[in-house]
Amino acid sequence: TDESPIMLSLGYARPSIMQQILPGKPKFTEKDLPDLAGKVCIITGSNTGVGKEAARILYGANANVYLACRTESKARAAIDEIKAALPDSKGKAEFLKLDLADLASIKPSAEAFVAKETRLDVLINNAGVMMPPKGSKTAQGHEMQMGTNCLGHFLFTQLLTPTLKATAAQEKPGAVRVVWTASVATELYSVKNGVDMPALNKGKESYVDAYQPMTLYGNSKAGNYYHGTEYARLHKDDNIVSVAANPGNLDSDLYRTVDNQTGYMKPALQAFTKFMLFPSVYGAYTELFAGFSPEVTMEKTGAWSRFPSFTKPTPPPSSPPFFEKHVMLGPWGRFFSMRRDIADGAKPLPDGNSVAQQFWNWSTDQVKEYL
Repeated sequence: TDESPIMLSLGYARPSIMQQILPGKPKFTEKDLPDLAGKVCIITGSNTGVGKEAARILYGANANVYLACRTESKARAAIDEIKAALPDSKGKAEFLKLDLADLASIKPSAEAFVAKETRLDVLINNAGVMMPPKGSKTAQGHEMQMGTNCLGHFLFTQLLTPTLKATAAQEKPGAVRVVWTASVATELYSVKNGVDMPALNKGKESYVDAYQPMTLYGNSKAGNYYHGTEYARLHKDDNIVSVAANPGNLDSDLYRTVDNQTGYMKPALQAFTKFMLFPSVYGAYTELFAGFSPEVTMEKTGAWSRFPSFTKPTPPPSSPPFFEKHVMLGPWGRFFSMRRDIADGAKPLPDGNSVAQQFWNWSTDQVKEYL
């Protein structure tokens, strides 16, 4: 149908998508970071790939970095490697046990962090799973990508919000931030409106087989985007910046499941991973731009931006000088316009169709017994 993911992909193949796939030079690198001594950061999924590169850069800037990962041995190996490469750092790099595919394990992880730290300056929800074998589920029976990428991070962030708020009360507005890792798949592969609320509301059992794995991945990334925009709306008065970011197309461990795929997607993905991917450090630059760049202000929380509402030199008298446009932060530190139906979904009624609010409420219902 004209609402299928592939037709939406073709219908919304705009210049911004090509710019995200083939971006220019990074706008924010380790050279742009200030001394982060005393700052506390958490990066999920940081034993490898983008998260590991971000942890390395932050540790090099003297931050106290928690690598929140599922497998302790892999996280500690990453920590040892980071410390060996940066012997002069005055920061900390510590392991935090976190299994995003098991909601029951997430509160103990947050409690372990709060027992050690009284502040949290930047939370980077970086971890993710992409296209696991069809039918894969979390410990609670949710479709693996929706459960891990969205619900796990949603619960973890909710549990850490009191610490984020307390830190924000001591800092300048916008200094404390939450970064939600989205993807170009948010636009290319998600269903109309980003997430299928009727399918989710039918129950987790049926949603597991509702779509092919790539569409389910795109839906989960749209979910990350909606969590970012809705968290921003709910916590703007707390002076916390919340942004969703597409880190870019990267040669990272995210593509570890590509060889599990079958059919037409497998050769396409193999070609993509061979010829169209950038080093993982570039994704870290995107996340660090989101987490630390002075360009990301309270006015841009939720990735809103102000654009001229006219193209002619002299606008008509009735035309407002600017309009608010929903955008996503993308590689390597730039803002890109969002697919129209997803942008509308991020807005509450009556300005939009409130899909983000619906998804937030659904997420709250799924995790409430684990808060």
